Parts: sequence; structure tokens; C-alpha cells
Amino acid sequence: MDWKEVLRRRLATPNTCPNKKKSEQELKDEEMDLFTKYYSEWKGGRKNTNEFYKTIPRFYYRLPAEDEVLLQKLREESRAVFLQRKSRELLDNEELQNLWFLLDKHQTPPMIGEEAMINYENFLKVGEKAGAKCKQFFTAKVFAKLLHTDSYGRISIMQFFNYVMRKGDSFLLCLNSLSGNQVGFWSVLL
Repeated sequence: MDWKEVLRRRLATPNTCPNKKKSEQELKDEEMDLFTKYYSEWKGGRKNTNEFYKTIPRFYYRLPAEDEVLLQKLREESRAVFLQRKSRELLDNEELQNLWFLLDKHQTPPMIGEEAMINYENFLKVGEKAGAKCKQFFTAKVFAKLLHTDSYGRISIMQFFNYVMRKGDSFLLCLNSLSGNQVGFWSVLL
């Protein structure tokens, strides 16, 4: 239903009572009433198609005041649990050494200068052997991000390893531990 056409037709139809002439203000009021009616029907029809938009989650909570001890303790505990969960997801030194060993073992010849390279097939093999914590890094998207101008379709092992080090959430945890009062940008994540 095209609401513009309906409004035009309604306004173009002659009045049922020819004796009574409507003023311009009455016509505008009637036009606005019809517009509001059809617009609310149209908008309401769209809203009912997707129930997800009826409940938008709250994304901001004010900081607890100093006299709200229970809320402060709850915030501290939730932050501690969050940091513990994130630290369990991080690769420790042994896992990083194992990853480097696997990448070095599965490098694809020829080397470019002194830089070792790996193709996508070996990349996936390393991903299977590296373990569950590393699985998030062994995707086609990550490989494509790091793929530049190698004529054999390979990525640099050193660039991939540096990517894993950067994306290992250690950066977030370091900054989060520096933001102890949780008022800065990183507190949004908590």
C-alpha cells in the first residue's frame, strides 16, 4: 500500500457534503491525521515482523556510588571473573613455543631471503595440531589478511606469529589491568 497515493486520492475526492467547504487548515489537519494513521500502520507492520527489536538490551550501567558497597563488590568480582576467563584463553609461553615449532616444521619452500613462508594447506595442518586455544587464528580470513604479494600464495611465518601475539588478547588485559578504576574506554567491555 503506497500511502502517498492513498493520501492524494483521499484529498482529491470531492466532499460528500457539497454545502460545506473545508478551510485550508482543516484540509491540512485531515491530511496530517491520515498521514499519521497510515504511517503508524506501516511502521507498526514492520515492527511486528521482527520480535528481536522489541527488547533492546541495556548497554550502560552507572558506576556504583561509594555507599553502595554490595554493588561495588559485585563489580569487582565480575571484573575478576572476566580477567580470569580471558587469561585462560591466552596462549602461555609453552604453547607459543609449540606453535612456533609447528610453523617452522611445516614451512613451505622456497624461502624469500631468510624469511620462512607457509602455504594454506600447511597452515591448516598446523591449525589442527596446534590445539584448541590456537584454532581461532587458523581461519581463511586470517590467512587472507596476511597474504600479500607472494607468487606462490604463501604468508610469512613471522608475520603470522606476530599476529597471534598481538591478537592474543594480552594487549587488552595489559590495558585493563592499568585501568583499575574502570572509568576509561576498557571499562565498557566489563
